Amino acid sequence: MSEVLFTVLVGLVALERLAELVVSKRNAAWSFARGGVEYGRAHYPFMVVLHTGLLAGALAEVWIRRPPFVPALGWTMLALVVLSQGLRWWCIATLGRQWNTRVIVVPGLQLVRTGPYRVLRHPNYVAVVIEGFALPLVHSAWITAVVFSVLNGALLATRIAAENAAIAMLGRAPAP
Repeated sequence: MSEVLFTVLVGLVALERLAELVVSKRNAAWSFARGGVEYGRAHYPFMVVLHTGLLAGALAEVWIRRPPFVPALGWTMLALVVLSQGLRWWCIATLGRQWNTRVIVVPGLQLVRTGPYRVLRHPNYVAVVIEGFALPLVHSAWITAVVFSVLNGALLATRIAAENAAIAMLGRAPAP
């Protein structure tokens, strides 16, 4: 029974991710229409595969390995998953049309320093890191949590470097 409930949870996260992609596609079109330039395009396909792998891996591990649902761990991790989703959507709402799953800079726009960006430079990645280990651990899928976290760490090093380069261009880009 707990495997079925976990599958529903992962399905809900997948639907949330699809909603993000809809928002991202709309925002990318808006950005490109205003002269937006994409940075770090080469790492994006790996990011898509890795994040899809998180969902598929967590499900596969739970259904194949059949780890137990440990209430103290599971409920704590579920709370972290929910909090990470809240942080992610706070980031999306704060950035508005500037939020994207890609790194796109629109010349002339200012760096956002409100909402969670007052405190952290990359709060969305905090949400990704938390979700990446917490979601699988809701049902003790520790192999997926570890593998995703290690690969995501390497990806985020590349992604944050690309994003920081793009942010640096905000001050140098001519207004449209």
